[in-house]
Amino acid sequence: MRGVRVVMIGGTSHTGKSTVAEEVAGRLGFEHRSTDLLARHPGRPWRTPEREVPPHVAEHYATLGVDELIDSVLAHYERLWPRIEELVAEHATGGPGLVLEGSALWPERVATLDVPRTAAVWLTAGEDVVRARIRAGGRYDGASAGERALMDTFLARSVRYQELMVEAVDRLGLPRVDVEDGMSVPDVADAVLAQAS
Repeated sequence: MRGVRVVMIGGTSHTGKSTVAEEVAGRLGFEHRSTDLLARHPGRPWRTPEREVPPHVAEHYATLGVDELIDSVLAHYERLWPRIEELVAEHATGGPGLVLEGSALWPERVATLDVPRTAAVWLTAGEDVVRARIRAGGRYDGASAGERALMDTFLARSVRYQELMVEAVDRLGLPRVDVEDGMSVPDVADAVLAQAS
């Protein structure tokens, strides 16, 4: 990790990017940021104690097919890329180090970054792990049929996103860490730091 000032952690939803990024940032003494905070795509289509599902988010997942959802999110990430590139360059060349995580870190764009002192790793997880985490986060067992349908669509989009992402990561020879069920956050952070080195 000597000389690295920016560590990027990509992956589909619910692979543990935020939690692992926080752990890695703490170990390195770096800031931690999420690409979601730069500009959020419709987001997760389930209620939490703090928020209801906005109507436009429910409509997004209820009316679009998986391929349309993928096209929509990839177009969003393309629009977001200049801001990500600027943020990475800013932290790589001065100021505090940064651990940046998010699905918007699309492999083909990250691979074209011409910024020194950066490293990138993608997290992947089996469909069963992603499904269990999404269902736990959305309280699937207590949800209505309509709420479950939105979660199932979000899951299908997340799984398809990961398939496309893994194909790109492997084709480009980029590092990834497979997060297995029950793997501890420190263990995943260790693997990320080893790959980033």
